[in-house]
Amino acid sequence: MTATPATDAMVAAANPEPVLALLAHQAQLALDPAATVWVLISTALVLLMTLPGLALFYGGMVRKKNLLATLAQSVAATILVSVLWIVIGYSLSFGVGPNEGWNKVLGGFQVALLYGVGMDTAYKALPGLPEYLWVVFQMTFAIITPALIAGAFAERMKFSAFLLFVGLWHLLVYAPVCHWVWGGGFLGAMGVLDFAGGAVVHVNSGVAGLVCAYVLGQRRGYGRDNMAPHNLAFTMIGASLLLVGWIGFNGGSALAADSLAAVATLNTILAAMTGAIGWIIPEWIERKQPTVLGMITGLVVGLVAITPAAGFVDPRGAMLIGLITGPICFVASTAIKKAMKYDDSLDAFGVHGVGGLVGALLTGIFATTSVNALAEGANIGKQALGLVAVIIWSGVVTFLILMICKYMTGLRVTEEQEIEGLDSTQHGETQHG
Repeated sequence: MTATPATDAMVAAANPEPVLALLAHQAQLALDPAATVWVLISTALVLLMTLPGLALFYGGMVRKKNLLATLAQSVAATILVSVLWIVIGYSLSFGVGPNEGWNKVLGGFQVALLYGVGMDTAYKALPGLPEYLWVVFQMTFAIITPALIAGAFAERMKFSAFLLFVGLWHLLVYAPVCHWVWGGGFLGAMGVLDFAGGAVVHVNSGVAGLVCAYVLGQRRGYGRDNMAPHNLAFTMIGASLLLVGWIGFNGGSALAADSLAAVATLNTILAAMTGAIGWIIPEWIERKQPTVLGMITGLVVGLVAITPAAGFVDPRGAMLIGLITGPICFVASTAIKKAMKYDDSLDAFGVHGVGGLVGALLTGIFATTSVNALAEGANIGKQALGLVAVIIWSGVVTFLILMICKYMTGLRVTEEQEIEGLDSTQHGETQHG
């Protein structure tokens, strides 16, 4: 029978279920309950990394007069990025517009305000997961990335400047890089491996942190006044929450409740432990004593380094990645920082920038098809090319954003405000006890 408008209407009447009109980035949902539960749990774990994990980790390392201001930065980043992600960030990262050429560098605008996302849609590469779950899982990654940068300029940036910086950075730096690697962009197409955010999260935020440290300059009294952490117990609790949350970060990036999630979880824990060993040995040699701060910093270094590799290497490779990266980050956060005279307050660049860079390069060496078939063709040269693109984009655009902030809000608090502390001068609050 030849199709006509009349026969189409008869078919529609006989089949009352609506035909799903899918956007270019979508597939029809074929629910995988086990995978959905695992990613739901992982989403909660990744959110835990920022609030309260990173907030406490950073908050304990600043001076007491800046504790609340440091906590506020993690809270504000969570609030602002969550809203921007729904308005346009998700669309720029994972949407696909009509122009295939420019879609290699930036997503489209089809999914702004989650237009077209529904109960029966899935992201095209993940038909087993509801698209709403993919949106919120990726949102937690977008939240923590600018929050990490705050460690580089802790104790001296105006809160108004911080809000403007985070908003612009999310849209102009994070979303494009996320699209390049995970959203169908050119880095993913050329085979750059980044399982859970070595380039997208850590190198991206670490390079931005270094630029911020140079542009804002050193804290008042840096190298002269006592700037020791005021509460290492907070920092230890924060690091522990980061460790637990990182299971969702890396294990959840398998996007299924399977063997890949299992090995990614094991690799995450192992690399954290060997990262701590790799940090504490040179610290013990230099300082003659091992410190709690050194152990937990090394633990985070291992977590950072394994992030791009977690689903591509076996446990032996994971242990080596942590062990190799630990001492490199120790040198970057001590001798190199001192030689280059920049004040990366909480070592955002030394830990996340350098750790992410080393981990991403080592992914090209240790990745094995026995763990993940996507590791075929992996090599350090391909990884390096991808990292160069991220470093250049993040560095240049971060600098331009800082210049916009400088002329719109100003970047630094005044000398008097810095001496008094950001808790009282930026938020009108103080921490007692």
